[in-house]
Amino acid sequence: MITVVRSGMLRFFSPSLSHTLSFSSSSLSIRNPPKPSIRNPLSRSISTHASFETQLFIPPGIQPDEVDDSAVLPGSNIAVGPYAGDSRIKDVEFVKSSSRAKDCPRDDRPEFAVLGRSNVGKSSLINSLVRKREIALTSKKPGKTQLINHFLVNKSWYLVDLPGYGFAKASETAKTDWSSFTKGYFLNRNTLVAVLLLIDASVPPQKIDLDCANWLGRNNIPITFVFTKCDKMKVAKGKRPDENIRDFQELIKQNYKQHPPWIMTSSVTGLGRDELLLHMSQLRNYWDQE
Repeated sequence: MITVVRSGMLRFFSPSLSHTLSFSSSSLSIRNPPKPSIRNPLSRSISTHASFETQLFIPPGIQPDEVDDSAVLPGSNIAVGPYAGDSRIKDVEFVKSSSRAKDCPRDDRPEFAVLGRSNVGKSSLINSLVRKREIALTSKKPGKTQLINHFLVNKSWYLVDLPGYGFAKASETAKTDWSSFTKGYFLNRNTLVAVLLLIDASVPPQKIDLDCANWLGRNNIPITFVFTKCDKMKVAKGKRPDENIRDFQELIKQNYKQHPPWIMTSSVTGLGRDELLLHMSQLRNYWDQE
């Protein structure tokens, strides 16, 4: 069953936490709830492609009663609205690497930041999106990306590769202070349309991902959950990706008054690639109207 939520404001794309999360391997506890900052959402129930209850993301320009199954992107909670446009990537070029947020490009082009744990498949997803090998550096060694890397797409918007968090195997000299480095980018980047927060669907929910999602929510940073490695449906032990996604949703919905958009992807099979780009196009096109 899907619950439809909608807001006509761009900041709807940004989650607002209704609680602060404290996570352990055995339990989830809530403490020190801040005052809610999002208006009550309009909601109703419709059928879904998913196997678990979730909230449907309704972008501006479409009414909830206009939404049916055909308007929902497969493997996601995202409805397609009138701001969805040409999502094809025709050209991509590396622009620069920045060691500080203030050194990033200073034009007015909109941008999407790709963020996640260092072994979540971030570079593979970027390469899959642009369909060019080695645009983003892939490596079996966690923590390879140490700079803010800007890629100009279609000469009109940026895809930004951010340093991964949680790379415990990186050398002490190579480790990035994520708190002062990447957070500075989020808090001072007016052209940021949304953060694509990558979550590994092949493993159970991770505390570090939940902590990151919490921080973004508390700071009203627009976010889309991108579940990676969804092709790994056969596992010897543990749960399937769809079950891990369901568990992640259950944790998140306790802390978000409105569930952010989410989508399932695989860099191996191409699952979700076109759908994610279409979602990004409608966010970007609405941002351009503001």
